[in-house]
This record gives sequence, C-alpha cells and structure tokens, in this order.
Amino acid sequence: MSSSESLDRGLNDAARIISFSNYVVALVGAGISVESGIPPFRGPGGIWTKIGEPVANGYQRFMDDPAAWWAERLSDRDELSEFMKALDEAKPNAAHHAMAEMERAGFLQHIITQNIDNLHQEAGSQAITEIHGNRLKLRCIECDARYPLKGFALDEVPPRCPHCTGIVKTDTVMFGEPIPADALQSCRYHTQLCDCMLLVGTSAQVYPAAEFPIIAARAGAALIEVNPMETPLSGFCQAVLRAPAGEALPALVDRLRGTGTAPS
Repeated sequence: MSSSESLDRGLNDAARIISFSNYVVALVGAGISVESGIPPFRGPGGIWTKIGEPVANGYQRFMDDPAAWWAERLSDRDELSEFMKALDEAKPNAAHHAMAEMERAGFLQHIITQNIDNLHQEAGSQAITEIHGNRLKLRCIECDARYPLKGFALDEVPPRCPHCTGIVKTDTVMFGEPIPADALQSCRYHTQLCDCMLLVGTSAQVYPAAEFPIIAARAGAALIEVNPMETPLSGFCQAVLRAPAGEALPALVDRLRGTGTAPS
C-alpha cells in the first residue's frame, strides 16, 4: 500500500471513529508547533541540542532565590534569543485552524496541549488545558492564579500575587516543578470523559502527558495518531495518519464534513 493510500485509509477510519464518538480529546505535542517555525527542544535542530538542556533542578533554584531568578530572567539572555524570536514570530498553522474548526463543529470537545506558545488560542480554540503553562502568562505558586504577562508590574522582584501576595513566576513549568494541580486535574477529568483521543504531533514519551492516552485506552477509548513518525503508541491506535498535522488535520476536517454528522 502506498503512503497516499495509507493516509486515505487512515483518514476514512479516523473520520468514522470521530463521527461516532461523543467526547473527543486531543493531546497535542511539539510536532504541531514545528510546522509554525518553532524549533523543537530535542533532536536535530532542537534548541536544547544547541545550547544544552536546562538544569534538572530549575524549580528548586527558583525557590531558593526567586529574586535572583527574576533578575536573570529580566536581563538579556542571548542564548535564548533564537527560540524567543521564533515564538514571537510564530503564527497558527493549518493544523491549529483545523482543530479550532473541529471544536466549532462539535467534533472536538477539548485540547490538552504540551505547548506553551498560545497558538491554539490564536487560531480560535477555546476548550484548552495547557499542562506546561503559557509563555504569555504569569502564575502564583501559592494559589495558581494566572495573570497576563503583558502589563503586569515587574518593578519588584520577585513579583507578588495581587490576590494572595504569594510569589509569582512565569506560567511555564520548569524542570523539577510539579504540574500545577488545577491543570493536572483538568487533564485527568477530560481524559476520563473521552471515548476518543486524538494524538497530534506528540512523541508520547513525556510524562505525565504520555499516560493520558494509556488511561483513555484502558477505559475503552479509541486512539487516533497524527504524526509523520512512529511512536510507542502507534501499535495501540485504531487509526494512524502518517503525515504532518498541517496536512492531515485539514484533510480530516474535509472527511468529517462529508459525514454530515456531529456529536450532539
């Protein structure tokens, strides 16, 4: 079977599964953002491949001296300029827009994203849990309140939460930092609800996100993989779209339109 025939079959299988599902959740990884020009963290061309991975105890170092961490954060950091520039310049690609359209049409109920880039929101998606945070937000480590980074007063370091006076950090999750309780609870809630999970551009190797498809599958949910590369979960999927998300998801939307149905 040729790759085009295999993709066509996968699209038909995926459209059929989704059209008969009641609660579809998408687990999204870095692969979707690579198509928007954001380099991955690991692998060829990865930002950490070039400059080295962050220290494993990054959160502990923050907790030891939040003021020093913020002072360093607010200073110029040339080694991160390429990545930050890519984030600033990135725009939602066809895959992001396709997922937003799936949500509007009733085919997609929730997105769990491992990305921090805010591109799902820019594309129009609304039902989103950001398990690793959002680069455009700040978060209180005491009460989990979140604030837009833009316009937040940073004349005092470390900044303090207007709600509870707790220490505020960037919303993005550091190495060694627990996943915020509210985000983790949301991920588990939607995983338990789903009867179909769409795995988009994720290596399925970063925990705790990688456990959600396993939990869903054990509860009887169908898995659909959208990834040009094979992953550890490929063999457990009921449909596989072996193509970049920017190609596969718009095609999937077309197939779903053809079914003429959406979950009630």
